[in-house]
Amino acid sequence: MGAAAIAGVMVPAVPPAQASGVPYPDAEWSEAWISSPSSAGEATLHADVLRPKGAKPTDKTPVIVSIGPYFNHSGQTGPAGAVEGTPYDPIGPNDGPSERFQDFVEGSGLLEKGYTFVMVDLRGFGGSTGCLDWSGPGEKADVVNAVQWAASQPWSTGRVGMYGKSYDGLTGLIGVNERPPGLAAVVSQEPVYDDYRYLYGDGMRRLNSVATPALYDGIAATPGPITDAPQYNLQSLNDPVCLAQNFAQQAGNDRHDSAFWQERNLIPGAVGSNVPLFLTQGLTENNTVADGMQEYLDNHPGYERSWLGPWEHVRGNDVDEAGRLKMGRQGWFEEVMRFYDRFLKDQAPTVPDPPHAVQTNDGVWRSEARWPAADMREFRTPLNSGTYVDHAQSVSTAANSSSGQPSDPAVTSGVWTVSNPLPHDVHLSGSPAASVDVTTSMPNANVVVDVYDLGPDGTGPLITRQGHLVREPGESTVPLRLWGADWKLPAGHRIGVRVTDNNQDWWPMAAPSGQTVTVRGGSVDLPFLEHRRTMTVQGAPGVQLAGYLEQQRAAAPADAVGGAVDFTLPGPLADPPPDSVFTGGYVEPVGGN
Repeated sequence: MGAAAIAGVMVPAVPPAQASGVPYPDAEWSEAWISSPSSAGEATLHADVLRPKGAKPTDKTPVIVSIGPYFNHSGQTGPAGAVEGTPYDPIGPNDGPSERFQDFVEGSGLLEKGYTFVMVDLRGFGGSTGCLDWSGPGEKADVVNAVQWAASQPWSTGRVGMYGKSYDGLTGLIGVNERPPGLAAVVSQEPVYDDYRYLYGDGMRRLNSVATPALYDGIAATPGPITDAPQYNLQSLNDPVCLAQNFAQQAGNDRHDSAFWQERNLIPGAVGSNVPLFLTQGLTENNTVADGMQEYLDNHPGYERSWLGPWEHVRGNDVDEAGRLKMGRQGWFEEVMRFYDRFLKDQAPTVPDPPHAVQTNDGVWRSEARWPAADMREFRTPLNSGTYVDHAQSVSTAANSSSGQPSDPAVTSGVWTVSNPLPHDVHLSGSPAASVDVTTSMPNANVVVDVYDLGPDGTGPLITRQGHLVREPGESTVPLRLWGADWKLPAGHRIGVRVTDNNQDWWPMAAPSGQTVTVRGGSVDLPFLEHRRTMTVQGAPGVQLAGYLEQQRAAAPADAVGGAVDFTLPGPLADPPPDSVFTGGYVEPVGGN
């Protein structure tokens, strides 16, 4: 990547004294500007610095940095402004830094615990100069330079953590990959692992393919409040050429193998990184899905923690209107701070946390020593042949009615391979893979593979999926790596694999080719565990689980159920050896580091 050296210095634009009405009552707030040279051009990054109340410049603390596009002084806390209940007022007056992670700063008590928190605007956003460069060399340099700046300040111990969710979770993965000196731990909630896959399914367009670059152009073009410091607003001005270029590069480029998108695939960069990572990932995500998660974790050899389960785009501490935790597990802030204390302060943990806390489709939580688990094995089953018409209109759920309410599962089109009733319980854990042999007569045929948990009546919810655009006519073999999943299927249920033209809820902009696609066969590799998890850990069902199970349902056609086949399966789940990591109750020993 670009320049790794840091040339920035802290330039206070406001006195450290707390402005009236500003959140963070336990903080001394100041602002800084950081030089960020890169091969994509130099930028000056704006940062809001929250130091513990009363701290002297000589009082050294570890630093937690969050770097992203959502820290504009006009009140922004996320991508949608007022839609998310945040003011996002470019007029002002505004009393201080973004409240995006006020929940974390105050809920964790990190300032009182002797940490400094820094919010950095990526180039092109907030008070930072430069052109937008989503995960490109510019943003990678921004992450490196911001971390090195935080590590080099006279009030820093030299150890830096990163914290974020979604976009600023993605910048955390950039930190893991780039490994700047001083970076000692990263917490990344619901990130993107490969930027291309957030916009496309190997050529099949998501709405994001145009909405995402347009959204970030709009955010970047929004200045701070007119009452802010002149330097902030001067630097917030964005070159319209940069915004047009950002949109064209993303919305006009659907080639996964292009140099632009390969540079923005974070999965290969995890190889060799020992930066400790604490990850959360919704396995039924409606935004940043588990597409590439297993590949990223497989590549990353460093220490790993995670919360994984059936939830949507939420934080570990988010609650619903009734006060129920959306993920279902208590203690997010406490566990995060134990993670930071371990790697930023060398404080041995005193609580035996699960390395990977995983919630399955039954709402039950267990612990894994690693994910995917060491006893996961893949089992290959041949797929049936058949045909479907590429209308690009198939759905993965029967809830796509005007009322938005679930209805009886609709029989869905496509070429189905349905298992005979399972002879025993199985536990699918990991990212399935499929290889589909197709013949097409015209360019740009849509191919989607879905995996379902079908009850005895042949209906049931979607477990995982993936899509691919077959660009050239003729015979081809389509490889697909499906999204990560962790799902229990009881004896008597069936596994359904559907090859079809689309999941309209996920790739609504996919264009129909109108042709008949011939599926000549293929195979699916399903990852199953060998041992039954006999123990559980703390946690309730996520509040979004029930809705997913009701809405993401389909029915296999009667002829597919009648022509069911034996899938290649593991034997009955074995009881784990006593005290092994396969019990589901494994926790890390306390007192060590």
